[in-house]
Amino acid sequence: MTETRTRSLVAYAGGSIGMGVWVTVPGLLLLYFLTHTLGVSPLLAGLTLLLPKIIDVIVHPYLGSRSDQAARRTGDRLGMLRFGLLLAVAMAGMFTVPAALTGPAAALWVGAWFIAGNLLFACFQVPYLTTPSDLEVGYHERTRVFMFRMLFLTLGLLGAGVAAPALVAAGERGDYARMALLLSGVMVVSGLVAITGVRRLTAEAGFRTPGQESHSTIADIAVAWRDRDFRALVLSYLFTGTTTHLFLAALPFYTEYVFSDSKLTAVFMGAFLGPAVFAGPIWAKVSRRIGKQRGLLICQVTFVIGSLAPLLGYGLVPAVAVVVVLGIAFAGLQLFAFSMVPDAVAAASALAGARAGAYTGVWTATEATGTAIGPYVYSAVLAAGGFLATTEGHTVTQPESARTALLIGFTVVPAVLMAAAVAFQLRWTLDRARVAT
Repeated sequence: MTETRTRSLVAYAGGSIGMGVWVTVPGLLLLYFLTHTLGVSPLLAGLTLLLPKIIDVIVHPYLGSRSDQAARRTGDRLGMLRFGLLLAVAMAGMFTVPAALTGPAAALWVGAWFIAGNLLFACFQVPYLTTPSDLEVGYHERTRVFMFRMLFLTLGLLGAGVAAPALVAAGERGDYARMALLLSGVMVVSGLVAITGVRRLTAEAGFRTPGQESHSTIADIAVAWRDRDFRALVLSYLFTGTTTHLFLAALPFYTEYVFSDSKLTAVFMGAFLGPAVFAGPIWAKVSRRIGKQRGLLICQVTFVIGSLAPLLGYGLVPAVAVVVVLGIAFAGLQLFAFSMVPDAVAAASALAGARAGAYTGVWTATEATGTAIGPYVYSAVLAAGGFLATTEGHTVTQPESARTALLIGFTVVPAVLMAAAVAFQLRWTLDRARVAT
């Protein structure tokens, strides 16, 4: 790969920093923000995070189909990318809740902005993640593109995962608003860099025009869903994404009620995402030796075992060590799964002309669903345990059942979910011999 191509890859991957901010901050802080600052009950808080994502199930495939139409017409997907830059406005609005709003009213405010943010994120995410499928490159080259992308995504996740909890450690509404405004600026800059990178990368590597135009979004979805390998990958990632986002939502509760120090959330996020920065290139080398499928299964099984480890009741240092291992596995989960999507597109294109945008729309809808189901499942476990919500400046004593529930939700539940992901992933049949180019 030439030096110019490397610069283009870096620019393209830079967009993942802003994506990492959006993925991390709501997933990590919204449930805690709602239940501990805005006085929203766990069940209502979970619904506030879940219901906006239901819209994504429809919107993402629709935008994928529209993105394909635009690519056929103009030869690029940049228009939708530019519109997605408005996501920063929704990010700021979601955490800037008027002082008069608490309980259900506050949940309505947050939920409305969350819907707007999800729609704008989809406008950026769908064409952005379709880019590797658009490029006229082969099996290992697609992994390399995603390695750059995952490296910068991890930097975004790490930066936001450490900075955001630290900025809102006091739990005041004003702290949340300032945090969101600061990180929104990062998102805008990241998005602008990404648009430049997409333009350069497609010009240098070549642009694979989507397959034959269909008559509807439903037809595009049907093409993607009939692909047995892609369907297995999607269902596996649904459970994988649910597990990882449950982990993010549960982490602030784990640090506060197991270790009695909410400030440890930033420490644990650093332990989770810090090693992932270096693990991505290592997993890419593993992919060349054993293939993406085996690598992904290794990471999934590691997450199952690691999720159950806190049941041993160890101290802080072992807990951090386990989180480091989970973070290394997380890097592989992301790299392998995402780089297998263009493999599925390439294999289908060789047969009947797959529509890359449609595949990506289904994929990102699945990802969005997992980001919602994870926190909702955890909130439901908290509600079943009788967890008590509160507002800023007030504390409550949680019943023993709530403490048990938050631990079970952090350990047994994600282990079961990831085990389901393994079961679906075993159905994937594409391997290097079928997609090597």
